[in-house]
Amino acid sequence: MFYALCPMGTGGVFLSTQKPEHSGVVLVFLAAILYSLGGLCIKVIPWSSLSINSGRNLISLVVIGMYLWRMGHRPRFNPWIGLGAVAICGTNTLFTLANKMTTAANTIVLQFTAPIFVLLLTALVWRRFPRRGELVACGVVVLGVLCFFVDSLQAGGMAGNVVALLSGFTYAGVFLLQDMPDSDPISSVFWGNVCSSIIGLPWLVQESEITPVSLISLVVLGVFQVGLAYILLTQGLARTSAVTASLVSGIEPILNPILVALFYHETIGPVSLLGAGIVIGGVVGYNVWKTKADTAQAVTKNS
Repeated sequence: MFYALCPMGTGGVFLSTQKPEHSGVVLVFLAAILYSLGGLCIKVIPWSSLSINSGRNLISLVVIGMYLWRMGHRPRFNPWIGLGAVAICGTNTLFTLANKMTTAANTIVLQFTAPIFVLLLTALVWRRFPRRGELVACGVVVLGVLCFFVDSLQAGGMAGNVVALLSGFTYAGVFLLQDMPDSDPISSVFWGNVCSSIIGLPWLVQESEITPVSLISLVVLGVFQVGLAYILLTQGLARTSAVTASLVSGIEPILNPILVALFYHETIGPVSLLGAGIVIGGVVGYNVWKTKADTAQAVTKNS
């Protein structure tokens, strides 16, 4: 990858690239795979959710700090970056809370209402209305999500489901980081992780049940599921739209409960498996449609 540091309005910098948009899709896809490790790792750590969230974000700050140092990029702050940090912190905290309150399948599936919130927010705030193909793709993805919802809702507590749904709203804000005025997504990630670390620190220092499995899982969460995943996502968002990114990340609600089912023995029913196929089909179909639509639009402009 070839990145350049480009000036922003307030004297800061952000990362840009000359790569085509499909590379952004690949980066978002890889980030979603890393995010999918969260359900399993959180389940196997016998700590409170706030302790886990604080610990993993402290580790992720080392990863993100090294990345910022390597890129010569000093974290910036302004109200919009702060709003992005709130979205990051909310997503981190609510996701971890929900994973301890309900099943991993419920948590990730309800969080994946994010594409719907993205469409609503982009229409209401930025007045960018979705194309027909985007609406169809969201409808297909929601159908797949409902299959998971029907199959797993009865296994989890209602409070956990509500928390997971709220995390879907904050997760939408994460996908909109690049669209905010005078934004700097990686700075939002940095400050959001700082806040996440501080919030759970009083609980973290009280944890006494420290095992090799807990420590390894916490490192995996911090290095890969938070640190590296957010770096990949911010780079991907710089090259693709929020709607596309939120739909491409549809692999996460598939892999997350599958990993938990395999290694933590939370089962996945047949309706959920059907939902998995629908979500994957919707995401793949959307990207095929988008490629054709963008190509046709480019031909029309050049003719």
